[in-house]
Amino acid sequence: MGKKKRNNKETKEKTVKSVNKNVRSSVRKLNPILKAIVGKKVDTAIRDLTFSEKRISKDIKKTISSAVANAENNYQYDIDNLIIKEAYCGKQVVMKRFRARAKGRAASIMKPYSNLTIILTEKIKQTESHGSKS
Repeated sequence: MGKKKRNNKETKEKTVKSVNKNVRSSVRKLNPILKAIVGKKVDTAIRDLTFSEKRISKDIKKTISSAVANAENNYQYDIDNLIIKEAYCGKQVVMKRFRARAKGRAASIMKPYSNLTIILTEKIKQTESHGSKS
């Protein structure tokens, strides 16, 4: 008397994932760029990243290009219909360095690394019928 289980084939969307590990940037610097490209078409996002002045935008563009190549070669998706469904990042390691200061003191330098994940989906044009049941 439990809930009916849905068929996985109906609910599963066409998604492609690409992960870039060891991106030499902090999560705080990556997040604003990733939030700006979510929901955009792939070619628009790549164009925006090309003209971005942020240093890390090259790595993000490379990850998106990898996801597009995965979609085209492994799943035979049409690259013109791909949109960025999700883009997120997470912390990795932090390299700790120090800088010598006056009077024998030291100041710490943190060099953070991040993981970058891009998930693409294929946008399918849906035909809508307004009002008629035929």
